[in-house]
Amino acid sequence: MEITAINNPQVKEIVKLQQKKYRDSENKFLLEGYKSLWEAHLAGVTIEKVFVLKQKAQQYSFVKEKLILTNEAVLKKISTTESSPDAVGVAIQKHYNIDDIKSAQKVVLLENIKDLGNLGTILRTATAFNFDGIILYGDCADLYNPKCVRASVGNLWKIPVINIKDFDELKKAFSSYTRVATLPRAKKMLKDFKPEFPALIMFGSEADGLSEELINFSTDSIKIEMNENVESLNLSVSCAVVLYKMFGV
Repeated sequence: MEITAINNPQVKEIVKLQQKKYRDSENKFLLEGYKSLWEAHLAGVTIEKVFVLKQKAQQYSFVKEKLILTNEAVLKKISTTESSPDAVGVAIQKHYNIDDIKSAQKVVLLENIKDLGNLGTILRTATAFNFDGIILYGDCADLYNPKCVRASVGNLWKIPVINIKDFDELKKAFSSYTRVATLPRAKKMLKDFKPEFPALIMFGSEADGLSEELINFSTDSIKIEMNENVESLNLSVSCAVVLYKMFGV
């Protein structure tokens, strides 16, 4: 199949997926570029269709029956990046629930995280350090926003990510865990702390930090020792430091 007109009905439908309300209603999302499409394919994500430059089609032979040949004008229309990639695909969202991590030993909780780049980077970091799952608690950024998908660099489907909004559900699932809050005013230094497993490590947003509800829920708290002239670190950087030093691989 070949589609080269930007007003084609299929092109219009894909453009809608740039908006969260359509991603949610259709349970679909965009995959942009070779890395995302290849990693999604390896992870068993259902890929519905892929628009690809005709001259680059051979590189995407792993989804050959779903390829739609196109041109740069169409790819620019359906892509969310300034420089459009060789291919843009449509895939089905993958959902997890709390039962998928019921035997987890190492879990990251992110509360009210809004920055898409941070979220994608933390997904990549947690996967790199062999964590078993991520909890998005409260009002968090959209996991399937194209910017988050790109920032995760193909790691979005390698670790279960679960949305929890209700504290009672969180409490029920993790009451038996060591629950570690990351706080700038904590008395314990990261370098001296040895967690007991299973463990839940909790991070708040850069703007507000952890809520009092989660601070009260924690069984311990830690902070990163650093130069006192630096007020704080970026959330994804802090997360990488803590996950590596505290939990290793």
